[in-house]
Amino acid sequence: MSSECQLYKYNKIFYSIKKDSAEFFANNFTQNDIDTDHTAWLNFHSISDRKYIEMLCDNLEIEKLCVESIFIEPRRAKVEEYENYMFFSIKSAILSDNPDKFITSEQITFVLSHDYLISFQEKPSDYFSEIRKRIEKNKGVIRKKSTDFLLFRMLESIVDNFFNVIEEINEQITDIDSRLQKTEDKSILSEIEFQKRKLIELRKIVIPMRDITVQLENAETPFIHDHNYHYFANLKFLCESVLEEIDASKQILDGMSNLYYAAQGQRMNEIMKILTVVSAIFIPLTFIAGVYGMNFVFMPELKYPYGYYTIVGIMFMIGLSLLLFFWKRGWLKR
Repeated sequence: MSSECQLYKYNKIFYSIKKDSAEFFANNFTQNDIDTDHTAWLNFHSISDRKYIEMLCDNLEIEKLCVESIFIEPRRAKVEEYENYMFFSIKSAILSDNPDKFITSEQITFVLSHDYLISFQEKPSDYFSEIRKRIEKNKGVIRKKSTDFLLFRMLESIVDNFFNVIEEINEQITDIDSRLQKTEDKSILSEIEFQKRKLIELRKIVIPMRDITVQLENAETPFIHDHNYHYFANLKFLCESVLEEIDASKQILDGMSNLYYAAQGQRMNEIMKILTVVSAIFIPLTFIAGVYGMNFVFMPELKYPYGYYTIVGIMFMIGLSLLLFFWKRGWLKR
């Protein structure tokens, strides 16, 4: 079954939406069908229809290497500029509904030209609903701008999603922190390490995005208007803010790990203190019991009528005295 695609055409005074299959647009979205009096945005919700995607790219004279990059993960973030278009791929972050799973990513590829922008999403997901609303309701300046501003809005939506992912991770961190104060459950440590892994995965996704925004900001290309470069500079600062948030959350998790180990060490110290106090009390008592347990025939106290009661009383007084001494020194307090 062919995946559904969406084609938006708009300018200051009108807009239209066409939803159809990849096969339809492969046959009907060509250089001859693109008008210069409006902006066209063609979005693929999936790249499963490789045959028709390749046909579309062939009609638009897109390089074969670029077409291959739609279906494979690029080794590094790079903006490719050609005579009639710019091409690059980025990754978005998807936080699973299952909190026990890592962050997954989706590759999104963009082809930017003067009059059209094509976006290829690796899997069905919707980051751009707010952009569609702005186009349909003519909110803001999006319909007065060209494809470069539309690209900015799409990248901004993906970066905003990074913040949403961090917010969800921070909520889980807060939950772990509250339980860390109340329980000695050893599974908390594994949960802390799990959240660290999530942040590491997110960082691997955000850094290439930051690199792409830097390249777009510094690109001297006719596909981005001079008065729109500052938008991509703002995107760069947003990506750096995301990375700062990641580092801050990771430091919080490191502090929680240190707190967990410190608490475990403190509990061990408490146990050792109690055992030491018990040993200190019973060492002199064991010595006395050992002395009178020797099997010598001539021991003056052995025939004393009240010897047993006397020794037991002495042992009791020694133990009680040591206990009171430890209490006054504060060694029995937690």
